[in-house]
Amino acid sequence: MDVQDYCSGMAAELMAWKAKIFDVAIKADNLGTAEKGRVWESFNELKIIVKDLEDKIQTLRHECPSEWSPQKQEIDKASVDMRSRYQETMDYIGKAAPVSVPG
Repeated sequence: MDVQDYCSGMAAELMAWKAKIFDVAIKADNLGTAEKGRVWESFNELKIIVKDLEDKIQTLRHECPSEWSPQKQEIDKASVDMRSRYQETMDYIGKAAPVSVPG
């Protein structure tokens, strides 16, 4: 896989993650004040991870290095971190929700 194909795929994946993260914000509105605070903390961390991934992908697109495995490893690790944080947040929303929150 070349760097441009990888970046295009990751960019598309990030678009889907942005929608999921927006969904977190909507679901958090159904929570009490204390629970909302914890979810917003995770929400902000997710936004930071997404922004970092976008920056890394843009850099790869513009530089197009012949050896880009170190950057790929950083992006892949950040992607795993994002998935983990998202799942933790959704689990917390499910436990804290006053009623069942589909999702």
